[in-house]
Amino acid sequence: MRQVAALPVRRDADGGVEVLLVTSRESRRWIAPKGWPMKGRKPHRAAAIEAREEAGVIGRIGKEPAGHYTYAKRLPDGGMVPCRVAVYVLAVTGSLDDWREKGQRELQWVSGEAAAALVQEPELAALIHDLARLMDVAAGDPSGG
Repeated sequence: MRQVAALPVRRDADGGVEVLLVTSRESRRWIAPKGWPMKGRKPHRAAAIEAREEAGVIGRIGKEPAGHYTYAKRLPDGGMVPCRVAVYVLAVTGSLDDWREKGQRELQWVSGEAAAALVQEPELAALIHDLARLMDVAAGDPSGG
């Protein structure tokens, strides 16, 4: 099975990278906004829609995945199936006052390092860590943070 995810990012007041995580509705673990591909929509557009619906954020979405990760998707019958997620970086430019899943999830802006520590999927954690480090280097912090 395949899914798409947005990784919402922004710069904090000091120019550091912050990542927006949301909780899943079922297990309440910290995740990136994600969902199923949408018929008639390019994958990066579907990821941007997921970010708007799950976290109330809008912005510029990358057209190519920044990376992929896999996790075990729990099915309604309790079974598990491997799911591969394409992750697209969303440079957040604004947030909505109201959105589809407002109140159904917790949201938290955290540093890239904290985001990598909060998510349970090791491949997603590594992707967040690497992206945050690259963004720090691009902003002129060669130490990566």
